[in-house]
Amino acid sequence: MKKIVSLTVNGIAHEVAVEPRRTLLELLREDLGLTGTKKGCGIGDCGACTVLLDGVATFSCLTLAIQADGGTVETAEGLAETGKLNRLQQAFVDHGAIQCGFCTPGMLMTATELLRSTPQPDEHDIRMAISGNLCRCTGYQKIVEAIQAAAKESS
Repeated sequence: MKKIVSLTVNGIAHEVAVEPRRTLLELLREDLGLTGTKKGCGIGDCGACTVLLDGVATFSCLTLAIQADGGTVETAEGLAETGKLNRLQQAFVDHGAIQCGFCTPGMLMTATELLRSTPQPDEHDIRMAISGNLCRCTGYQKIVEAIQAAAKESS
């Protein structure tokens, strides 16, 4: 039996009928067409599916869609400002923090939460924040540098 889930995604209100076992990841990708959020491991180990749910970095593969009822979800697609990359996205580009790109949406969302709560994080803060996000391409250093650059730009 489907349940109606009302949520705001990237500033747009949605009502979607979902089966109780459907994940937030499936709702975002399949029902709303927001494919930036990636399905990696499906068990909360890789962070590729990270979104912000009510401002908190959340693995959407482990979150049931009905748990987001009444909530606000932010995805990588919602980060751009008036069609232009935001400072964090641009820093990822400028610092070569994007290689295959699979982890990038989750990394961006995790870093967004970090920069909102800690506008001037040190390297340790950044590494701790992204420790739940796996990247097989970059070795993390370029990602850390990109987040540091975005933080400096906002000061």
